[in-house]
Amino acid sequence: MGEIRKAGLLREKTRQIKPSAPAGRLDLGAGALIPLTMVQDTSDTLTDTHNRTVRYLRLSITDRCNLRCLYCRGGKDFFPMAHENVLRYEELARLIRVAASLHIDKVRLTGGEPLTRRGFFDFLDMARAAAPLASFRLTTNGVLLPGLARRLDASGIAGINISLDTLRPEKYREITGHDGFAAVRRGIDEAIEAGLRVKINAVALRGVNEDDLPGFIELARRLPLDVRLIEFMPVGGESAWSENLYWNAGDILARANQLAELVPDAERAQCAGPAKMWRIAGGAGRFGLITALSGHFCDACNRLRVTSDGRLRTCLFSDKEYRLAGVLRNAKLSDGHLRRIIALASKNKPLGHDLLLARQARSVCLKRMSAIGG
Repeated sequence: MGEIRKAGLLREKTRQIKPSAPAGRLDLGAGALIPLTMVQDTSDTLTDTHNRTVRYLRLSITDRCNLRCLYCRGGKDFFPMAHENVLRYEELARLIRVAASLHIDKVRLTGGEPLTRRGFFDFLDMARAAAPLASFRLTTNGVLLPGLARRLDASGIAGINISLDTLRPEKYREITGHDGFAAVRRGIDEAIEAGLRVKINAVALRGVNEDDLPGFIELARRLPLDVRLIEFMPVGGESAWSENLYWNAGDILARANQLAELVPDAERAQCAGPAKMWRIAGGAGRFGLITALSGHFCDACNRLRVTSDGRLRTCLFSDKEYRLAGVLRNAKLSDGHLRRIIALASKNKPLGHDLLLARQARSVCLKRMSAIGG
């Protein structure tokens, strides 16, 4: 745990939206100034040069969070975005509508912590109206979840991912800086009772939560949910990642097989996530591993990310961004311009594993996960 405490955090000062590009050209960021004549309407499915089809949008609605997880943003020098830089709900809904027109049929709302943003349920109504055929999911730390599960279900949320790195209240307080474990557990139970599909995501940290594995296995045995351990990724300019904290999925699986009879689950629905899943013999739920480093899944990646200030990222491990806020806020630019920009960006979607190899497991992007959208 000492290594996490000593790790610095990225000091990312709020950046204002840049002025407009020269007349007749559109500034997409990442050094890209393109003629408006190139930004024509398109209704094509989003396919990249590696023959991957994008069907999934992860949309961050805030960079603010009510926790200070040690591996994410545990220091005091956190600078949230200025409110005027954060996309308005109407702008987020417009992005969802445009994404749906490009055959994106799964939208995950992330943060920061999305439930901290005022008017969240009003926005859900707007989002559902913008893409009535899309499947909407939510990622949350669960602290504010109690009392909201049935309302989330009624608002069209099909499933929730809950970030929970330990099942021990005292360790939870040490990792997150918040005494919220009881609220998270209550929220999990209420979500299951409401009929929501529940996935628990835990960052696997060697020497930090290794001793929680039996508890996680037992949780998946007792309850109809997925428990997924995620290999710690070197994300963030001053990430706490180190070889000493990295807990390899192979080692986790070997230990899990000693704790339960795991049966590989080959069922992979359309737009399924990257986790490798096992059913627990005689149990109600499933256990999974997300092998971001030891067994990459770049060849099947089908997602785009948009940060809360409107920056489109085609790969988690790449800092290349395309600024959409200026397009959304320019009355002269249409949904057709947005479609074409998203299509152009998607076409050049990189293979994140290649970026990891090039950086030799050092931090592969400068932004924290809370800024990118977890």
